[in-house]
Amino acid sequence: MLRNKTVGASLAVLASTVLIAGCDGWMGETSGEVDITAMSADELADYLVLETDSYRFEQEAQEGGSARDRMVQDGIQAACSIEGDPDSGTAGEVIAMARESYEAPPGGPRLGNWRRGAELARSGYGYRIGHRNDDHGTREAGGNCYACHQMDPAEELYGTLGPSLAGYGATRGNDSSVVNYVHQVVSNPHQYFPCTKMPRFGRNNFLSEEQIAHVMAYLLDPDSPVNQ
Repeated sequence: MLRNKTVGASLAVLASTVLIAGCDGWMGETSGEVDITAMSADELADYLVLETDSYRFEQEAQEGGSARDRMVQDGIQAACSIEGDPDSGTAGEVIAMARESYEAPPGGPRLGNWRRGAELARSGYGYRIGHRNDDHGTREAGGNCYACHQMDPAEELYGTLGPSLAGYGATRGNDSSVVNYVHQVVSNPHQYFPCTKMPRFGRNNFLSEEQIAHVMAYLLDPDSPVNQ
């Protein structure tokens, strides 16, 4: 079930307008075959997205499967399809599912090359489908960390959805307990922040273990500009 009430309400207004105007075929159905005015905003949003061929769901996705497969929620996504913050019961359920699915890399987490990590943190490339799919065969996917976090204190362009990570390694160090914790958060942040907006980079294979090691080095290496 799609949960964006604002989008759903907007779609309801638009669809009602089209129905009143008598436009056939806009949604792959004639207005007489489906009574969209009887639908709730959530039901209409689901209908428009999933049932009307408005989106090319048969496109191949870079992670395998199809675009339609992306619409199937796993346990954490289903539990977090709520309005507002999760209650204590939901939060505990999400944390448990996240920790059960977490896998440390062979030999344990390690730090890679912070310069490569800087490139990955700034790159938002990857996993987009549409008329021009991202080609991972010619360009690797990035972490897009700056979309949500400040990292390098000298960087002026960054998002604020997540907390600032400037000086993260300088204040916390990079011993094994810190490295293990950071890996757990990057791989599946729901282990500590249930229903967070942060992607599960490791759990969903958005980044390889080698790439995660580089991003961790950018965050924790004392020579990284993040820690200057």
